[in-house]
Amino acid sequence: MIRFVLSFFGGIFSFLTLGVMVIALSIGAIFWVYGRDLPSHESLASYQPKTISRIYSSEGRIIDEFAQERRLFAPADEIPELVKHAFISAEDKNFYTHAGYDTRGIAAAIVEAVQSRGQNVRGASTITQQVMKNFLLSGDRQIERKIKEIILATRLEETLPKEKILELYLNEIFLGQNSYGVAAAAQTYFNKALSDLAPHEAAFLASLPKAPSDFHPVRRKERVTERRNFVLREMMENGYITRAVYEHEVALPLKSVQNGDYESYRTERPPRDYFTDEIRRQLSRDFGEGEFFTGGFTVRATIDPEMQVLAAQSLQRQLEQYDRGLGVWTGTGKTIDPAQLGDEASWRAALANVRVARDVTLDGPWHPAVVLGVEDQQMRLGIEGVEETEAEPFVVPRKDISWIRGSFRDNFKPGDVVHVRRMTEDGSGTFIRWTLRQVPKVQGGFMAMDVNTGRVIAMQGGFSYQNSVFNRATQARRQPGSSFKPFVYAAALDSGYTPATIIIDAPIEIDTPQGLWRPQNASHQFYGPTPLRTGIERSRNLMTIRLAQEVGMDVVASYAEKFGVYDNMGQYLANALGSEETTLYKMVSAYAMFANGGERVEPTLVDRVQDRYGRTIYRHDQRQCVDCADPRIPRSRGPEIVSDRARVMNAITAYQLTSMMRGVVDRGTASSAVNLPVPTAGKTGTTNDAKDVWFIGFTSNVVAGCYIGYDDPKPLGRGASGGGFCGPVFQRFMSEAVKEYGGGRFKVPPGGHFINIDRYTGARLPDGASGENVVAEYFRDGEEPIFGITFDGGFAMGADLPLFDEAQTTNARQVTTSTGKKATVGPKASFGTLSSGGLY
Repeated sequence: MIRFVLSFFGGIFSFLTLGVMVIALSIGAIFWVYGRDLPSHESLASYQPKTISRIYSSEGRIIDEFAQERRLFAPADEIPELVKHAFISAEDKNFYTHAGYDTRGIAAAIVEAVQSRGQNVRGASTITQQVMKNFLLSGDRQIERKIKEIILATRLEETLPKEKILELYLNEIFLGQNSYGVAAAAQTYFNKALSDLAPHEAAFLASLPKAPSDFHPVRRKERVTERRNFVLREMMENGYITRAVYEHEVALPLKSVQNGDYESYRTERPPRDYFTDEIRRQLSRDFGEGEFFTGGFTVRATIDPEMQVLAAQSLQRQLEQYDRGLGVWTGTGKTIDPAQLGDEASWRAALANVRVARDVTLDGPWHPAVVLGVEDQQMRLGIEGVEETEAEPFVVPRKDISWIRGSFRDNFKPGDVVHVRRMTEDGSGTFIRWTLRQVPKVQGGFMAMDVNTGRVIAMQGGFSYQNSVFNRATQARRQPGSSFKPFVYAAALDSGYTPATIIIDAPIEIDTPQGLWRPQNASHQFYGPTPLRTGIERSRNLMTIRLAQEVGMDVVASYAEKFGVYDNMGQYLANALGSEETTLYKMVSAYAMFANGGERVEPTLVDRVQDRYGRTIYRHDQRQCVDCADPRIPRSRGPEIVSDRARVMNAITAYQLTSMMRGVVDRGTASSAVNLPVPTAGKTGTTNDAKDVWFIGFTSNVVAGCYIGYDDPKPLGRGASGGGFCGPVFQRFMSEAVKEYGGGRFKVPPGGHFINIDRYTGARLPDGASGENVVAEYFRDGEEPIFGITFDGGFAMGADLPLFDEAQTTNARQVTTSTGKKATVGPKASFGTLSSGGLY
């Protein structure tokens, strides 16, 4: 009997032992099979998370950031213990004791799944397993993935210390609201640093991994509060906080940025604009878009924030002035269903979802509004972000639309989305009324930069970035018109011509494949033999054509390419009048080389770029400071800065051209609009039918340029010109810029001497001559100017041209041209005759 019992129990023991061995072998085989081709966990030791690239102003303030995943990396030693304890309590309370997986947790999850018949299937993953899932595996709930997760977690625990694993987890995890990692989440939900979080705030963050996209602090406030309190209780039971702290923290309300309890970190920064978006575009091109959006770059921009605001408003004011002069209401083109206008909550919610510009601050913030009612003498509105009061009723009176053709009913209907701003008294700021505004259809660009360093201090690519992200300063290719003429004159000055050289201003006709081309001056008059200076001051087209023919379009094209205006300029005479398209960015950069004496300068929006480790990977200023580190430099002497900038034009040529372009501002086509307290040079430009108007000007320190035109080019109307439209934009901006950046006389290079010239005739005058006709021209030493020679470009001129006949009837006279031919030309121009130029 005893033998039978022993045999029975021995059999059971053998069976159980064999069963355990089979199970062990099976588990081992499973782990061997799934563990063969797993991804390497060793790469996590050199983990480089996707982090935010931030752009800083020249004063060191954050002005924008770009990221695929909004993450602020926080090393383990900078994450407070409170935050670590909150996540460990919520996700893996045995984190510091297990070997990568939690057997008890897995068993509990299995029991719960069985008891609920599969209804409650919860994860039993440890923090280490979640790291493996987030970094190396997929997120699907499959037994195969779970096995791989355990294998990799075990390997990782053997490779990295617990603190490093926790660092990986707390920086990688998604916590909702496009926030990755605890540092970004603390900023998103509380606008706080990790070190400033209270226990209930840390517990809130730790509650999010359970359902980050669903646990919204406003929409799911009760559910999130319940989860937060659970985490606080776990922290107490695990000994991380006391009962007193728990009872205090659990009683606190759930506050967040999303609920309006804290100010968002975004409010501390200006809205994204053309400047920072252009930095994004350029650095994505230079470093790759993926690297820029994930590499955690620290970018020091060249922007001057005050000048940027001034640039935007200077351009906006001119565009709005032109637009209101047209008298046409175009509006936003957006509407709200009238059925949603019945109660305030509905129209406010609907208006908040309408995509219109909210970044315009011209004469005060422009608010989106919806038309609630249209009457004969007034219109009722609902205004976003503003509460109606008796003192400031949401009403626009009839007199506010006196600039618009038609009545309220002709132009508006309930549900229309519009812009409004407060109209206030200039002195006291007292509210007058709400006034309607609209983003103009006409657009433009503006840019200003340092002539010596190439640092762009301001850039505005349109009326509103939120209305149109297309940057017209860098992306729009437009015809520069007469603003291109300085490059023709530069080529001539470097080819032996002088500011006193005489060029015939008379009719021209040229056979082209498209037919006979007869270019004209803007005034439709001809002025006979005229000095180069007057030709550029008054923007004479016919003189420019003849000069380009004399010099050669191949030479003109080479100059334009050398200055970076074009990559491969067409060698056609029409291009001497600016008919080939380029960008404002290139034109302003080229003019900077006139201003600095002819040295190459590369424009830049970025001073320096550093990688995530603080290493400088790009620096714009490559000049070397020879003795900056020498403590023996006397106080009376500054350190020696060595520059190796290339010269693109002769310094004397640059000064001669600058002097001639000063005449454009002092008495030429820009004289009515530009009047700065420091010496200023520049050039206007107006294209055919005034489809584009330009002005680019500079002082000794700053160059700035503007163009205005429709995106789909069409005439701006009678009287439109570069001086009249862009000149005021330049004047408004530069009036403030010279206060900050200064300005002085343009540097006179050595190797030349001054001679008094009659600017009407080009004749030499005595040294003591004075009067409005006298100008001191700078000539090269050793090159005695020859006066009296006239150049015509070799064009034949006959008496059978209709416009030429008109010239003959107004005191025309004969002259001898440079080719020895006789030509009949019109009378001399009077001092008061102006030409906007660039018409071809």
